[in-house]
Amino acid sequence: MAKAEQIKALIRSHLKRDDERFVTIALQLAANEAKKGHSTLAHEIRSLVDQRTESNVTVVSISDDLADLVQQGNLTGELTSLVVRDELKKRIERIVKEFHQAEKLARHGLGNRRKILLSGPPGTGKTMTAAVLASQTGLPFYVIQIDRLVTKYLGETGAKVRQIFAMIRKRPGVYLFDEFDAIGAQRGSENDVGEMRRVLNALLQFIEKDDSRSIIVAATNNLSALDSALFRRFDDILNYDKPTIDEIVALIENRLGTFKGRFSAASIAKKAIGLSHAEITQACDDAIKDAILSDRKKVTQACLAQTLFDRKAAYSN
Repeated sequence: MAKAEQIKALIRSHLKRDDERFVTIALQLAANEAKKGHSTLAHEIRSLVDQRTESNVTVVSISDDLADLVQQGNLTGELTSLVVRDELKKRIERIVKEFHQAEKLARHGLGNRRKILLSGPPGTGKTMTAAVLASQTGLPFYVIQIDRLVTKYLGETGAKVRQIFAMIRKRPGVYLFDEFDAIGAQRGSENDVGEMRRVLNALLQFIEKDDSRSIIVAATNNLSALDSALFRRFDDILNYDKPTIDEIVALIENRLGTFKGRFSAASIAKKAIGLSHAEITQACDDAIKDAILSDRKKVTQACLAQTLFDRKAAYSN
């Protein structure tokens, strides 16, 4: 059942008519019940929150103006599905813990970590981290397509950014700003234009002033390209790298699952060095597909070695 503090916080938010807080706590309860294996109850709580006509809580949907910029993301599930360094996993767990105990922190004048910057090469787990944060907090997951925002609405970008942050305030969720460097590049860089300077200035103000219940996650493949003024706007900066040998072994074993043949993942891990988490996952999927289409129940070591080689070969063409 729900913790006493959450129940009291839910009642307080209702009495104060703080709809945003009410929704956030209700989703926290759903996430807690899901962790305990009470999936039916968790689903029922989330359904009640989403039924605006049967609830006094206002839940804002994605407007037509933002439909091509804000997309509903897929929830990944457990933190155990994210193969990253232990130190990084602990920091992610801390974000989740602070979210679930935000009320306790608030009583001491402190806020939970809500603005997170993720940096690292493509395919190293940044997007999956945002999805895990959404799943573990019980919040909806939204992906902001920054590249579309800039290229399609140049001249109107500032207005669109304002609309997005209005949604962040009204609809608690985990919001991932993907390819963040497209809009957060250093002012004064060679590619800098007056329009983008104004957009970046507005973005800095929106991030700093945001006091919503949402979690804002920005992901970049190039940390050095970001304007230095952005860094102090974030509560935490997490750096991702390509997987180590141990992480490669864990990735292979997790992804192949029951399809793994009688071979040691450690014996083939060296062949995957240099590939990202996503590329290794794709190579494992390719090997599973080959096994299925060949009417085999298991993936062979030779087949996995070939799919890993194929992934690496793409860089030499």
